Amino acid sequence: MLDINEIKNKITLGDSLEVMRQLPDKCIDLILTDPPYGINIARSGQVGGNNKAVATDYGAEKWDEDIPPKEMFDEMRRVSKNQIIFGGNYFVDRLGVNSSCWIVWDKNNSGNFAPCELAFTSFPGALKKYSWTWNGMIQENMRDKEIRSHPTQKPVGLLKQILADFYDANSGGIVADFFSGSGSTAVACAEYDIPFIAVEKNETYYKKSVARLKDTLAQTKLFSGLEMLKSVQNR
Repeated sequence: MLDINEIKNKITLGDSLEVMRQLPDKCIDLILTDPPYGINIARSGQVGGNNKAVATDYGAEKWDEDIPPKEMFDEMRRVSKNQIIFGGNYFVDRLGVNSSCWIVWDKNNSGNFAPCELAFTSFPGALKKYSWTWNGMIQENMRDKEIRSHPTQKPVGLLKQILADFYDANSGGIVADFFSGSGSTAVACAEYDIPFIAVEKNETYYKKSVARLKDTLAQTKLFSGLEMLKSVQNR
């Protein structure tokens, strides 16, 4: 059995399925993750581009050729109390449970990209919609733009909104991302002082995300991120 404290509050290079197999039942409060959709978005390495901007070259990769096996989703449900899984509409046959509370992310996008993305949640309640602009060079927060290092990178601001709505700031529970990619979930958790674990098997993305997280942790905080999260939740 793996001691979860050995991988807490950092990004780990490794196979998520192997990591989860070593974790006890329900040791994670919330999984917030974005698995491969199996749409080959990384095949050419070229993402985006139109008559106003050139495509970004992330490097050709094969990680998005297939969706994860059903065992991956079974293990996520075993080790966690709740799950939020982006791209859930691609995995309906593997999730093993229905939900009334799906997340709709409106990206205010244009061109050939999907204008919205869906995320499955294990929570009760009605559908929730988030609007966060993520349109090539145009981002919701233009004063503090994020450097995009991954073709399916999720914006930290969006993930912080989701955490504010779904994570219990008084629980002290762990948030996990088993497809860490660019490290956005880890960064969002770090900014809110939420305990987290993150696992990424691609060494290139791992190194970039570790550097990104290190930069976040090095920033001076005037007050506790957890207190900030509580104040957002108490509004």
